[in-house]
Amino acid sequence: MKRYVVELTAQEQDELMKLVSKGKAAVRKITHARILLQANESQNGPAWTDAQISEAFGVHTNTIHDIRRRFVEDGWEAALVRKKQDQPSRKRIVDGEIEARLIALRCGQPPQGQGRWNLRLLADRLVELEIVPSISHETVRQALKKMS
Repeated sequence: MKRYVVELTAQEQDELMKLVSKGKAAVRKITHARILLQANESQNGPAWTDAQISEAFGVHTNTIHDIRRRFVEDGWEAALVRKKQDQPSRKRIVDGEIEARLIALRCGQPPQGQGRWNLRLLADRLVELEIVPSISHETVRQALKKMS
């Protein structure tokens, strides 16, 4: 037995059909609309099973379950768009204090024998001074680019 049953109103079905037929939205949004239409229990024929929908649209059954859940709990518009992350996947390495120390280092004298700072030298010096445990030259580049 399905825990989250999709029952679309006639108006919701029309909106989703327009979205699918126009094809002017993001692919994920159109796919989610198609999934809702096929999972609809209030249509003329029987609704597709999650396995049938998964095979037809090339999505995992967990995705279908999540779309059903968001539809039932939050409405059809929430089921179409991807939920924003509450927290980023990773903590930022370079915060305000480290940025300030990076800029101070960049504005200072380069190491002896070097004409100027490069990204790898800056990254190595940040680790050497124990400002950060480790950092790539690409992260240094992005931080400096953000500053300018």
